[in-house]
Amino acid sequence: MKDTLDIALAQCNFLVGDLEGNTRQIIDNAVHARDHLGADLVVFSELSLTGYPLEDLLFNATVLPQVEQCLQTLQREIHGIHVVLGAPSKEGGQLFNSAFVIRDGATLAVYHKQQLPNYEVFDEKRYFHAGDAACVTDIQGVQVGITICEDIWVGAPVEQAVADGAELIININASPYQVHKTDERLEILKARVREQQVPIVYVNQVGGQDELVFDGESCCINRLGEPCLRAPAFEPGIFTVQYSKADSDLLASDCLHAPLTGAASVYRALVLGVRDYVLKNRFDGVVLGLSGGIDSALTLVLAVDALGAERVHAVMMPFRYTSAISIEDAGALAAGLGVQLDQIPIEAAFSAVTNGLATVAPVSAPDVTEENVQSRLRGVFLMALSNRTGRLLLTTGNKSEMSVGYATLYG
Repeated sequence: MKDTLDIALAQCNFLVGDLEGNTRQIIDNAVHARDHLGADLVVFSELSLTGYPLEDLLFNATVLPQVEQCLQTLQREIHGIHVVLGAPSKEGGQLFNSAFVIRDGATLAVYHKQQLPNYEVFDEKRYFHAGDAACVTDIQGVQVGITICEDIWVGAPVEQAVADGAELIININASPYQVHKTDERLEILKARVREQQVPIVYVNQVGGQDELVFDGESCCINRLGEPCLRAPAFEPGIFTVQYSKADSDLLASDCLHAPLTGAASVYRALVLGVRDYVLKNRFDGVVLGLSGGIDSALTLVLAVDALGAERVHAVMMPFRYTSAISIEDAGALAAGLGVQLDQIPIEAAFSAVTNGLATVAPVSAPDVTEENVQSRLRGVFLMALSNRTGRLLLTTGNKSEMSVGYATLYG
């Protein structure tokens, strides 16, 4: 038997509800980990088979039978490597958020998540029952404790696994991005290592799912509490680390990416969130209004970085108050990025609206009404373009302005 357990961390971008596609991705990554990386074990993220968060799709009567079929497919097609993956499971009439350990056509162990988050974006108690037992399984002569996401934040499930003989903890996650979350996760992992004196392999998913963005940043912490592997943020990939049986510890890896911080991490999260929302929902691209100002300029750059210039359509909608420099700046930005830019003057539409309004509510001088009509007309044209072309409309509103009400409703 080898002196090391070679582990592959599969940081993947799964699609919620696409069980067939997710199954294929798990198979392809497992085969790659076995044949090209020499891994004994490949670890996927929380609910990787179904995608996370599955939410009310769990109430669909067809989901669990599909999960069972996909698990059978994985058992049938993956051989010569241990696989840890996440999927819902039912036991005793209760639904659990579970981790499966499979190899060579058999399920070797099933673990049910014990700590179910039910705050902020999490609503797991609506769907799942909490498990109450540790799961420690032998993988190539190493006693491996399996935990899921929130279990590592509380600590008791890790303590329970170590009491049952775990020499190594695997924690599979669907932990969404927040500013400063990287440092917070790292401190939690270090705390668990200090408490239990066992190394931890932490695998997180990557990708956008509706309003959530998952940043990945999978990592490994050795018994000294030091990161010995740190995967890049916002990028899918497979990353390897070795566990030394003689030292009962994880060895240093050549994968040690510096964490993204500040504006760089926010920008990457926005790019990934836009890309995945557009592509996973099968929009043909995006359309946005370009004014020549900084807010729409930043939105355009984000869209191009996310999707490529060919999927982005910018529209300038000038009015009598639009300055020449705004038109010039918008044109220069679109040309520099290689984006299609069209103009739709709104003067005629504005006159039609204000003339009609004057028949029932005449005024002696323009006020905020006319200001808002301009903005709403632009919104009408942009939504019409979205409907006509099948492209998603991106808002260019500044959230600082919107937070204090400096915005036009429906504009």
